[in-house]
Amino acid sequence: MSQQSTPQTPAAALVEGAVSEHRTWFIVLGIVLILLGIVAIVFPLMSTIAVKIMVGWLFLIGGIVQIIHAFSTQKWSSFFLNLLVGILYVVAGGWLAFFPLTGIITLTIFLAAFFIVQGILEFGMAFRMRPQSGWGWMLFSGIIALLLGILIFAGLPGTALWAIGLLVGINLLSSGIAYLFLGMFAGRQA
Repeated sequence: MSQQSTPQTPAAALVEGAVSEHRTWFIVLGIVLILLGIVAIVFPLMSTIAVKIMVGWLFLIGGIVQIIHAFSTQKWSSFFLNLLVGILYVVAGGWLAFFPLTGIITLTIFLAAFFIVQGILEFGMAFRMRPQSGWGWMLFSGIIALLLGILIFAGLPGTALWAIGLLVGINLLSSGIAYLFLGMFAGRQA
């Protein structure tokens, strides 16, 4: 019995072509994300601290650039506000980067919001890729990200020390599986 496939939209055909052309990179990305996810799950407190320090450095660098920008455009009417925003970024970034166990609850709230947004975006990606083989894995990853965001909020404040690292690990693992299967199924008919 022959299996009929649903005709693809031009956008879906374009996505499938891109995935097929770069399937090795999708597989490599999937494997790397899976390995990082396993490490984060095995060492949740260290992963929590690592994520917090990384976010701190991003804020710190962003604040320094903002301050340099403020001084390079001193005649701009918003110089003082621009400078204050840069200082705020530097202070927040320094606090997150150099005091490893402080600010974890704030970061936990930020991470929960990130996972919820990621879940929504992966839903969109999955439905845009449909009916390409492997689109369901992207949908699954979006569901996982959304659930993780909700779980982070529900566990506050008690689970903040281990939840970030564990949930980042689960998220990395589910995204890795999605990309691995996208690469593995690239070029196959639905």
